[in-house]
Amino acid sequence: MVEVLTNKRFLVLMAVLLVLLAPVACGSSSEDEPLPLAKPSETIEEHTANPNNSVVITIGNLTDKTGPGANAIAQVDMALDDLAAYYSEENLIPGVKFEVITYDGQFDYAKDIPGYEWLKERGADLIFSPIPSPPINLKSRLEEDKMVLFAVAAIEEAFAPPGYVFSPGNTLVKNATYTLIKWIAENDPDFPQDRPARIGGAYWIDAYGEEQFEAAEHYAEVHPDQYEWEGGYFTEFSFTWGPEVEALKDCDYILPNPMMNQFVEEYRSAGYTGKMIGTDAQLAFFGMIDEADLWDEVDGTLFVRGSRWWNEDNEITHLTKQLLEKNHPDEAEAIIKSGSGYLTIRQFLVMFELIAETVDAVGVENFTSQALYDVAQDFTLTIDGIESDSYNETKRTSANYMGIYEVISADEDLLGVSPEWIPVVSEP
Repeated sequence: MVEVLTNKRFLVLMAVLLVLLAPVACGSSSEDEPLPLAKPSETIEEHTANPNNSVVITIGNLTDKTGPGANAIAQVDMALDDLAAYYSEENLIPGVKFEVITYDGQFDYAKDIPGYEWLKERGADLIFSPIPSPPINLKSRLEEDKMVLFAVAAIEEAFAPPGYVFSPGNTLVKNATYTLIKWIAENDPDFPQDRPARIGGAYWIDAYGEEQFEAAEHYAEVHPDQYEWEGGYFTEFSFTWGPEVEALKDCDYILPNPMMNQFVEEYRSAGYTGKMIGTDAQLAFFGMIDEADLWDEVDGTLFVRGSRWWNEDNEITHLTKQLLEKNHPDEAEAIIKSGSGYLTIRQFLVMFELIAETVDAVGVENFTSQALYDVAQDFTLTIDGIESDSYNETKRTSANYMGIYEVISADEDLLGVSPEWIPVVSEP
């Protein structure tokens, strides 16, 4: 059972779910050339001769500009705006221009419905949200309106039963956790050879942490020869971790709070040696590790993620850096150091490529949210020969592969340690 080190238990859906997993295969590309991702068929090429007569597809962004998640979400919104402008300027979907309209939901679930209605009234053709609550609170309205919502922070409840909520570039929290700890058991040289590894975690109380701990505990139950579950501990947004540090002192592997710097500092100061492991939830706030100069304390930390990291040579990373340098040159270095927020561009590519395929299928003038939904029932995105993403009648998270990354303190950076993409593990 997951243990709670507090008497008052409540569920908070946090902004740490912003930048979950988004696969892309390795490849090389010139940093000076734009990346022509969308390749519509000849049936709509006639629109390229008259770009001023383009159809505008409006993306409604139900986001957080002034609430508790605003600082982290700002880079996600920035990535959406920049990629929409890029697709429009490069005419990657002939006959289509994009407009992004934004509603500040302030990370307040009570504003989900008013925000959705506001965006819809202003002509949104589809909805995006980096906030965890709208995919759940709006599910019935989306079904009634036949409106597609793309969510990068949705939990499993949003997809049950499968409907109009889709997650681009993501997999379920439990699947990411299964994939990570399975790889560790089979590949990590530090994995105990004479006993099951002890694993546990400590989080601020939220839905992401609950799903992750339940997945890790379930995996340990199914594989008692590999893992022993030491417990998952929650606090009510405490900035001190003494009881949790002591509870996890004998662990070999620890799932730390996404803002992991304070937990790590306390854990290492107490002399404990368990290896930290995690996902993009931690990497979204990884700039805090650099600010606190905790590189030695996190040396060897393992992360599972789908998009390539900033230091890798591939076409998607090149595109991301191009857009960052072009649109935010004064902030680029700080954004890269802050973590994985702006890398959400990789997830948005799935959304834009699905739009491209829909326009290709039905024609520019016939694009609707329902048409987008229909095409998504049999959609595949292949990059560098790998079927990186797909949707079907029941699959609502697109990611099919992930990779493993390790913190190298000497370089103050991450290094990919899995030579090939790992298929997402959906069962322990």
